[in-house]
Amino acid sequence: MRVERFAFDLPPELIAQEPAPERELARLMVLDDDRVVHARIKDLAEHVPNGSLVVVNDTKVIRARILGTKEGTGGKAEIFLVRKEPDPSGDDVGASPRERWRAMARASKPLRPGARVVNGPLCVDIEGKAPDGLFLVRLSSRDDALTIDDALEASAKVPLPPYIKREVRAEDEQRYQTVFARSPGAVAAPTAGLHLTQTLLRRLEGHGCEIASCTLHVGLGTFQPVTAEDLDDHVMHAEYFEVPRTLATAIARARERNAPVVAIGTTVVRALESAADPARDGHVRPCAEETRILIQPGHRFRVVDRLLTNFHLPKSTLLALVCAFAGTDRVLDAYHLAVKERYRFFSYGDAMLLTRTTADDRASTLVDREANT
Repeated sequence: MRVERFAFDLPPELIAQEPAPERELARLMVLDDDRVVHARIKDLAEHVPNGSLVVVNDTKVIRARILGTKEGTGGKAEIFLVRKEPDPSGDDVGASPRERWRAMARASKPLRPGARVVNGPLCVDIEGKAPDGLFLVRLSSRDDALTIDDALEASAKVPLPPYIKREVRAEDEQRYQTVFARSPGAVAAPTAGLHLTQTLLRRLEGHGCEIASCTLHVGLGTFQPVTAEDLDDHVMHAEYFEVPRTLATAIARARERNAPVVAIGTTVVRALESAADPARDGHVRPCAEETRILIQPGHRFRVVDRLLTNFHLPKSTLLALVCAFAGTDRVLDAYHLAVKERYRFFSYGDAMLLTRTTADDRASTLVDREANT
């Protein structure tokens, strides 16, 4: 499909630079059939069917932005970790003395193989460049008492998205992380999950919902612009994901009781649709692998029935996914309404709850049912 199909005008002042004062106070647009309800995230349990299976992404954002100096010259350098690499030596676990990563890097003078960047206990050795143009680097801790994870925690910064035009603040340490994050590896947050609180999860459980989790380590490619004119020509980035057997069993139970599967975020959709069992529609297979799935209108969804997601960039693969899920015309109409109603966009912005439709690109006239402010 032509990328221009997913264009819309977004005033720059609607790009959220701050999170909502409290997670549950973010606004929520509910798009069900051709009706729109304006609510708050705190009302989510009222709009999710009782007994649903709610699936979250438990990835944890690591401190991926390293501001250091080049050893020997003292020149400033910035390293942005993108993806952890398998190490042929087998020395690739968090408690090991060294880890291999792909990274973006810049410095006052070009970084060459053999250069070393240091920041406190953290040490980054430049090995060279990968075929995709990223740097290959090795991380180590200069303090024998600290693991690499400890050294990153002490030295690196939270990797806020490039469209947040301010420096990291103390509150970002908490707010740019979900309350259920437990598996380190993401360099960007699964943003729909940022809205949820433990209180809201318990409220969902009080409505008979089951909460389950998968893992998808969000990569920097989530911000990658689409430069092709047709999405079929766009090369998708790879992201590592895991669907545990416990989740596969939970989905099977949901199918038995005819309960919908509700994905908290597009990352959950990518994981579950990548893990869809070709032999049993609506089910998934346990797996741990990489996905490059590109979901656009025409995709047949096999697992996910409802979706909570933030408002995305124009002409992006994430917007294409949402359009595939709920119908291009319906979603774009909703986005135009969101701009009119001054919803906030992107990572720290507001969210929408959508029901899957089987008819893509159908004409829709949205009825603005109620406006709660």
